[in-house]
Amino acid sequence: MTDMDNYNKNILITGGASGIGKAIATKFAEEGYRSIITDRHEPEEEEEENNFHFKKADVRKKEEVRELGEWIKERFGFPGTVIVNAGRGIREKLTEGDPAKWQEIIDTNLMGALHFIRVFAPEMIERKKGNIVFISSVSAGQPHSYGGIYAASKTALEVIAETLRLEALPFIRVTVISPGITDTNFFSNCIGGHRSVEEMGMGTISPEEIADDVFYCINKKNSTGINKIIIRPIEQSF
Repeated sequence: MTDMDNYNKNILITGGASGIGKAIATKFAEEGYRSIITDRHEPEEEEEENNFHFKKADVRKKEEVRELGEWIKERFGFPGTVIVNAGRGIREKLTEGDPAKWQEIIDTNLMGALHFIRVFAPEMIERKKGNIVFISSVSAGQPHSYGGIYAASKTALEVIAETLRLEALPFIRVTVISPGITDTNFFSNCIGGHRSVEEMGMGTISPEEIADDVFYCINKKNSTGINKIIIRPIEQSF
């Protein structure tokens, strides 16, 4: 296999140990890609297939992201596709919340994405080919009570994504996937107040559906870029 073949078939997924990230990694591995997963937590279950590879890293720490890039390059060659999925929610009122917790959300959802752009995008530009997919949220651009910090982080993420698309033309295809209510542990893992999907009463989409959309975007012909997809349960009102 040539270096370019490896490049095209290497896909890196942040936050890939569970939920949406794991579904994306599984989808691509099943389709013959090498799924390289990174997370600050160990995977929910050990994957034995040859197409799965895991290295622990915290997206908030730029040195760990840089070391991850070096590890991938030495072992597999650089990834031609990076899925920026790692993120965390928070439900706190702006007048009552804890700024230290807000900083953790910003460091994860926004600075984490920027660290990956800084490490992996220059190589893509040099090779004149690459894909970066950002997993955002329907909360982007939608102010709502108790959700200001999370919505702000995802709004900023989408601005960063579009800026990258413009700065990296025509070499990097940039896609934003903005899911609605998804059947994962996202809500139970939120900082602050929790809402269950049952309480919300608008149904859910599966992480596998999001993985299918990511795969569709990556496999469009090279002259085509799908820049944004919004996917929600049909009952969801926001």
